[in-house]
Amino acid sequence: MNATIATITFRSMLGRRRALLLLVLPAILVALAAGIRVMGEDDLETAALVLQQFGLATLLPLLALIAGTGVIGPEIDDGQIMYVLTKPIPRRVIVLTKLAVAIVLVTAFAVVPTLLAGILLAGTTAGVTAAYTVGVLVGGLAYSSIFVALAVASRNAVTIGLLYALVWESLLASFAPGAKSASVQAWALSVTDSLTSATMVDSSVGLPVAITLLVAVTAVAAFLAVFRLRALSVASAE
Repeated sequence: MNATIATITFRSMLGRRRALLLLVLPAILVALAAGIRVMGEDDLETAALVLQQFGLATLLPLLALIAGTGVIGPEIDDGQIMYVLTKPIPRRVIVLTKLAVAIVLVTAFAVVPTLLAGILLAGTTAGVTAAYTVGVLVGGLAYSSIFVALAVASRNAVTIGLLYALVWESLLASFAPGAKSASVQAWALSVTDSLTSATMVDSSVGLPVAITLLVAVTAVAAFLAVFRLRALSVASAE
C-alpha cells in the first residue's frame, strides 16, 4: 500500500460532491432506525427487515459502487492516472491501495451506520446487530473489489454497477432462485445467518459455499483490476 496515493485518494473522494452521497445514505438508515425506535416499533422482526432491506440490500451496494468506482474511475477518465503510472510504483500496489481506500470508506459509511442502526433497533438481542454488521463488512469487501475492477475495465462502470446491483441482485433475485444464490448479497446474508439465532434471518446459500465464493470473487476481481491496469499504456493518453 502506498501512503501518498491513499492520502490523495481520500482527499479526492471526500472533497467531491459524491461525498454527500456517502453521508446522506447512511444518515437515512440511522434516522429511519431512530424513528422506528421512537415510535416503539423496534421489535426483532422489524430490526431484521430494516437491516436486511435497507442496510445489506440497498445501502451497501450503492455505497460500495460510489466508493469502488470513485477511487480510480475518474482518474482513468480524465487521464490523471497516467501521472501515477509513470512513477516506479508497481501496478498491484496502485490497485491494492485504491481498493484499501474503498474498503475503508465502505466500512465508515456502511458498516458503522449498520452497527448504529442495529443498536437502535435491536440492541444485542439474538446477535442480530453484530450479525448484520459482519455481513455488511464481508459483503463490502467483495463489492469494493468488484467495483474497483469494473472501474479499471470500463468507463461505464457506474452504469454497469447499477445494473448489476439493481437488476441482477435485486430484481432477478426476486424471481430466479439461481440468480439469488449467485449474488454477493446472498453470500453476505449467509454469513449473517450463521451469526444470529433470529429465525427471520434465513439464507439460501450454505456458509462454506458463501465464504468460498466471497473470498474467490474478492481475489479474482482484485487480480483482474491489476491485470487491466497493467494493460494501460502511458502513451495511450498522449
